[in-house]
Amino acid sequence: MPDLSGIVKAYDIRGVVGEQLDADLVRDFGAAFALLIKPEAPSVVIGHDMRDSSPGLAAAFAEGVTSQGLDVVSIGLASTDQLYFASGSLNLPGAMFTASHNPAKYNGIKLCRAGASPVGQDTGLAEIRDTVEQGVPEFEGQRGTVTERDVLADYAAYLRNLVDLSGSRPLKIVVDAGNGMGGHTVPTVFAGLPIDVVPMYFELDGSFPNHEANPLDPANIVDLQAKVREVGADAGIAFDGDADRCFIVDERGEPVSPSAITALVAVRELAKDPGGTIIHNLITSKGVPEIVAEHGGKPVRTRVGHSFIKAEMARTGAIFGGEHSAHYYFRDFWRADTGMLAALHVLAALGEQTGPLSELTSAYSRYAASGEINSTVDDQVAKMMAVKDSFGTRSGVELDELDGLTVQLPGGAWFNLRPSNTEPLLRLNVEAANAEAVQGLVDEVLAIIRS
Repeated sequence: MPDLSGIVKAYDIRGVVGEQLDADLVRDFGAAFALLIKPEAPSVVIGHDMRDSSPGLAAAFAEGVTSQGLDVVSIGLASTDQLYFASGSLNLPGAMFTASHNPAKYNGIKLCRAGASPVGQDTGLAEIRDTVEQGVPEFEGQRGTVTERDVLADYAAYLRNLVDLSGSRPLKIVVDAGNGMGGHTVPTVFAGLPIDVVPMYFELDGSFPNHEANPLDPANIVDLQAKVREVGADAGIAFDGDADRCFIVDERGEPVSPSAITALVAVRELAKDPGGTIIHNLITSKGVPEIVAEHGGKPVRTRVGHSFIKAEMARTGAIFGGEHSAHYYFRDFWRADTGMLAALHVLAALGEQTGPLSELTSAYSRYAASGEINSTVDDQVAKMMAVKDSFGTRSGVELDELDGLTVQLPGGAWFNLRPSNTEPLLRLNVEAANAEAVQGLVDEVLAIIRS
């Protein structure tokens, strides 16, 4: 019986190809997924990214699905949000082969039910793992079939229908695809729009020869920042490997906080749906709920992680949700995350007025933040308790433990400290009125947890 605990994560399946993942195991995952969703749907839609291992693993998964009598709709090369589009528009369960921003040796499977509803540990992933570990039962009936379908043009048209850029002034935009799936989707999505795209690293290459496809690491947007300044662009966009996240830099090449993007998009969505609910996780800037409330919306705070965001969106009927990791979720996109749709919103907002992006986004950037700071610790619980004991006795301090420990200080500063689910790390996020106050609070907390 294989032990799959190391590769079946909270939200997906992920591991090193050839060591943890191979075609035989993936075939079993496909069969187990088919057994899970067989009562709900006759077919599974499958897409894959540009990694060398992805086509073969996707084909093996399809063999597993068809071995249980279900059909497969293969959409071939796709971004993760393109797979979500296919799942939503075709109302079929889906499987996306990608390891997102992880290095080339990794691959993985993101699964969803019909309508792009997420499959995580509590919603089917544990059951799939158990089925594979115990041995997938044979199916005696007729095998399913595989058909191919190209949904890229339909995906692009759907997104352009949600965000109208026809009235935009002409914009010059640098796009860094990081040799990932943005190089596949951007040319079709942006075709015919009043946007002059300056492409960077659009060649699909799963070895990531130029830089890691993880735009949240400042080292990976250096080339984009330089190119924006060199060509005098209005903005720059960086996508991660599977292009479900986008990161924005302004005309100066300066990064725009994902919290500011969350607030900007929230305001645009509220203009279409006044009074709507907006989801934000607890490490986004407190400026997000402030701005949402000022524009008549209902801000709702959640734990970090897409399964929590999507569940809360479903529960509240929220129109939009944002995370500080640059994941953006839209009710009109089956509550799934799509960096491309967020990027189109930013470009539409920029193109509707004459000022630069830095001026536009300054209205949504109210506070200074540390970004996420990781510390390796031997005992997460003990260090968390030490921080709680240190701050909890102070006058005017408020504590909550929705996700890790959030400490609200008098004067408006706050920090969140939460443990990693998969590594011996504590993750610290700090926000305050200015950079000096942020650094002071960072130093104080790190002194406790790194002592």
